[in-house]
Amino acid sequence: MPILVLLLIAGVAELAVLIALGQAIGLLPTIGLLVLSAVVGSWLLRREGRRTLGEVREAARMRRPADREISDGMLIAAGGLLIVLPGFLSDVAGLLLLLPPSRALVRKRMMSAAEKRAKQMQDQVWLHQQRFNRAGGRQGDYLDGEVVDETEGDETSAAHRGTPIILPPQSVRAERLDEPPQR
Repeated sequence: MPILVLLLIAGVAELAVLIALGQAIGLLPTIGLLVLSAVVGSWLLRREGRRTLGEVREAARMRRPADREISDGMLIAAGGLLIVLPGFLSDVAGLLLLLPPSRALVRKRMMSAAEKRAKQMQDQVWLHQQRFNRAGGRQGDYLDGEVVDETEGDETSAAHRGTPIILPPQSVRAERLDEPPQR
């Protein structure tokens, strides 16, 4: 739902800017600016895309992580999408993502947000493990088996009707994963 509201607001803002610009400079210059931004944007998209693809290849050849290059590629793709959308606000945002200096700023903020989110997830996993350990659970505890409802179609077990029965696994005994199987 928030995305739909954001898209509606963006559409209204784009329309308002187009109307205001059209009234200020006229219809033909406004259309000319839209076409010019699309041409410049497609040229920048092609140039930056090729450059980034070359950097990804170089990183692979040097056997080093291509984190920066991949994030640049994602930002270039987002910039290209914004250029394709009609309107001046999306074109300006797309052009900013296609220019290396502004893309570096966005990449830096994007990476710091991703690191912050990863840290939060790591903290949540640690907290969950601590709660599990305090509750008496140990790593590797499990019961291997199959739950079967014995009462389906069986009239003889009226006393157990509705209670599942745990059957042993097919190997007849439960084995721990960290122990080698015994023969």
